[in-house]
Amino acid sequence: MTGVLDDYLIDPEVSLLDKTRMQAQVLLPVLRALRAELGKERADAVVKQALRDWSKQLFAAIADGIEGSPRRKWAAIQKVFGEISGREVAFEIRHHDESALDIDVTRCRFAEFFRALGEPELGALLICAADFDIAAIGAGTVDLERAQTIMQGAPSCTFRYRFAPR
Repeated sequence: MTGVLDDYLIDPEVSLLDKTRMQAQVLLPVLRALRAELGKERADAVVKQALRDWSKQLFAAIADGIEGSPRRKWAAIQKVFGEISGREVAFEIRHHDESALDIDVTRCRFAEFFRALGEPELGALLICAADFDIAAIGAGTVDLERAQTIMQGAPSCTFRYRFAPR
């Protein structure tokens, strides 16, 4: 199952943080040029829509390659994505049973990187929003709520997964 995210990672030897840094090297000049041409609000809206569409399509395509129920597809992607992103965050599991999984991320190197660039919104689009696209793979069997993120300036990211009865 380690190859589940190969289409996303492209080169599994490159860390997710390094991949994100490479994406930012390309996206930031494009974003800044669009802001100069269209204005910040319009440019940010165009980039947000493009990145959201890309992420949703990417994770849906990854899920299509996994056998089983929506919950199993979510679990497979979540496991691998958690292992990969977990190298860059510190977290605590607050609660875990058949109906819920509560995780608090207490340090995030992705947030540190994007906040240092002065572009936490871009970081939220590239990293934070993917969590919801992965949860959507669960198609009604997995729900994610997150009240706050470090990327947005909070002291922690609150992941609150709820699972439908099996």
